Amino acid sequence: MSRAQRLLDLIQILRRHRNPVAGTTMADELAISLRTLYRDIETLKAQGAHIDGEPGVGYILRPGFMLPPLMFSEDEIEALVLGGRWVAAQPDELLGKAARNALSKIAAVLPDDLQRSLETSSLLVAPQPPAAGDTELPTIREAIRAERKLRITYSDEKDNRSSRTIWPIALGFFERVRMVAAWCETRRDYRHFRTDRIRSVKMTDSRYPRRRLEMLREWRARDRARQRKPPESC
Repeated sequence: MSRAQRLLDLIQILRRHRNPVAGTTMADELAISLRTLYRDIETLKAQGAHIDGEPGVGYILRPGFMLPPLMFSEDEIEALVLGGRWVAAQPDELLGKAARNALSKIAAVLPDDLQRSLETSSLLVAPQPPAAGDTELPTIREAIRAERKLRITYSDEKDNRSSRTIWPIALGFFERVRMVAAWCETRRDYRHFRTDRIRSVKMTDSRYPRRRLEMLREWRARDRARQRKPPESC
C-alpha cells in the first residue's frame, strides 16, 4: 500500500467514527505499527486536518478537512458515476438534474487521467419509467429536509380514503414503488405510505416536535425488531 493510499484510508477511518477512536484500532485496521500511525497523523495535521487527541486517549477528526480530488480511486470513481447515473435516470427531475450537476462538478476538479475514467465509465443505467406517485417526490423530499408535517389524502389497498397528518423521516426507492416512512398522528405510531396511494399532499408550515435523526434511529431500531415481518401500512 502506498503512503498516499494509507493516509486516505486513515482519514476514512476517522470519518467513520463520531467519537474518539483508539490508535491501536486504526493501526490494526491499516496493518501498520503505532509508531507509523502517529507519524501519519502528524502528516495529516500538517496538511490541515483538524485531528484532536493523543496517544492512549484516541483521535477524532473535526469537520472541514477536504481531501485532494486525486485521492479518489478508480473504484470510487465508478461508484460515484454509477450512483449518479442511477439517480439521473429516475423520473424525479429535480433530483436527476442535481445528480448530473454533481457529476459535472466532480469531473471539473479531477486530474486528467481520472476525469477520463469518469467520462468513459462503462457502467450504464437503463432509463426508468415513471412510477405512480413520483410527481409528489419533490414535495416529500423538501418536507423531510425541513422536518415539516405533511397533510395527505391516502388510499388503502381497498381504495378507502382517509386524511392523515404525517411526519416524514425517510423515503425508500424500490423498483416500482416509493415508500415514505413517517410518524402518523392518526395511528400515533410509525407507518409506511406508498406514494402511489397518496392522492394529495401538502406541506404544512408546522415543524414536527422531534428531531428527524432521533426519530430515524428509533424507527430503525423498531424495524430491526420487526425485520421478519412485512412493514405496516395504513
